[in-house]
Amino acid sequence: MPVISLQDIRKIYTLGDNEVHALRGVSLDIEAGEFVSIVGPSGSGKSTLMHILGCLDRPTSGQYRLDDRDVSSLSGDELADIRNKRIGFVFQGFNLLPRTTAAENVEIPLLYSRPVLSAAERREKALKALEVVGLGDRAEHGSNQLSGGQQQRVAIARALVNEPSLILADEPTGNLDTRTSIDVMHALQDLRERLGITIVLITHEPEIAAYATRIIAVRDGGILSDEPNTPREALDEMPAISVAAS
Repeated sequence: MPVISLQDIRKIYTLGDNEVHALRGVSLDIEAGEFVSIVGPSGSGKSTLMHILGCLDRPTSGQYRLDDRDVSSLSGDELADIRNKRIGFVFQGFNLLPRTTAAENVEIPLLYSRPVLSAAERREKALKALEVVGLGDRAEHGSNQLSGGQQQRVAIARALVNEPSLILADEPTGNLDTRTSIDVMHALQDLRERLGITIVLITHEPEIAAYATRIIAVRDGGILSDEPNTPREALDEMPAISVAAS
């Protein structure tokens, strides 16, 4: 059963007297454990597609099923609950709180969990997530004491902490140099390979998309191509980070 199933998804924005067709009948399935890159130039519809996949926006028409649940017409509170429990987000900006430790940043999604978790339970989950991304020894470091790549891995740990079925990564290497980008992409590969997490990556960079097992190209609001891919490996001088089993 697919983690994601889209059927004829359309999104129309009204700007004054004009209609902008951002998505024009997108249909696709993404299976559990896939690492999918969605690529396309600015204005292609990839960001709109990401917002719908992340339950941040609603389609104008069509059906979106996440974990076999139709989320196309859920209430705002129901969508917020899905975003917190079922989807982990990683953005171009790390969005870490200043003057807080790595562990405290990872705990943030747990503050909204139901049932309410104790401080000790939140701490345990945060430390486990940091171990998964190879930063267990940086739990007490402040955000400003971490490199860009480490900050992004803290953001990945935060996305993992609620044990989501899906991680959406929106241009996660956009603020990073080449070597650090490779490190982050290898971290995402390790999560899929070792933990079986489904990852959807939005990017405009073909060299970043090449780390995925499947590449979907979008243009003018539709799917231009959808092909399996042999994932690019990290460069020899960039060893894989060591991740612990969950």
